[in-house]
Amino acid sequence: MSKIGKKNITIPKESSIKIEGGYLTITGPKGTKKLTIDDKIFSSKLNESQFQIKPLEKKVDKKTSIMWGTYRSLINNAITGVSKGHEKILELNGVGFRANLKGETLNLQIGFSHDVNFKIPKDIKITVEKQTTIKINGVDKELVSKIAADIKNFKPVEPYKAKGIKEKGQFVLRKEGKKK
Repeated sequence: MSKIGKKNITIPKESSIKIEGGYLTITGPKGTKKLTIDDKIFSSKLNESQFQIKPLEKKVDKKTSIMWGTYRSLINNAITGVSKGHEKILELNGVGFRANLKGETLNLQIGFSHDVNFKIPKDIKITVEKQTTIKINGVDKELVSKIAADIKNFKPVEPYKAKGIKEKGQFVLRKEGKKK
């Protein structure tokens, strides 16, 4: 039995779920998200403010238990995304490191001889609060995390001076420099 899969998912008042065969359509104030669920393995039950997913068989094997928890987490993330939205905050550390928005591209000056331009997807909203803080917002948690990882990949944090792009609150293991 899956610990995570057994938990009920609470649906906020402003959000709604529509079940059509193996498809779930989740709508909320931030947008809509469509998910597919294997209806040969799982059945779903919907109350006014609770949603639950259960396996069809009485005997639950290991693979079904794993998928049960995974589907429950995906549905919960989708409900959170359409009601509140997902957000990642990136910080730029280093001398002369700065970020700017130029239309549909994010312009990064991160210590290279040239500027790095990152094209922003249409489902994602990126804002630059200070020149060293980037906020990434969106409905889809997977896409927000992917965009944050792509931006962090341009200049990973190095362990000596902690220069680079990191998430807010990310721990950087610092190393000691050269000794004379």
